Amino acid sequence: MKLLMSDQRTFEILLVEDNFADAQLMKIAFQQGHFSANLHIVGDGEQALAFLKQEDRYGGTALPDLVLLDLNLPRMDGRTLLRRIRSLPQFENLKLVVLSSSRLETDIREVKNLNAQAYLVKPLDLYGFFRLVENLQNYLVNDQPLKSD
Repeated sequence: MKLLMSDQRTFEILLVEDNFADAQLMKIAFQQGHFSANLHIVGDGEQALAFLKQEDRYGGTALPDLVLLDLNLPRMDGRTLLRRIRSLPQFENLKLVVLSSSRLETDIREVKNLNAQAYLVKPLDLYGFFRLVENLQNYLVNDQPLKSD
């Protein structure tokens, strides 16, 4: 899905999310956002790794500027995926933000130890997703730190 605003760089964003409703809310929020982004959505960690490595059907896709990663995923969970990404030298500078419904301190600590840029709690409604996209825009376009609610 391509979202464009004139005179701006277009960002590539990979959303790794198995919850269809959350993925759709994120898609709507990006459509209404005020910055240019190509939002790519995959449903599990194995698909995400194939996307990043440009394997199989993802050959020729642009590498993302940002990965938004849910922790609880089928096939390969977000923690395992994060470890795998951080073990590959070609992805050492990849911006990766965990987006989870968990507020557990152990999850937050573990993600920070795995060198994610941030741990954000998933919004509960569409308005929250709008705020999240605005937060991501400020992070990517204006180089501002991510705000966790």
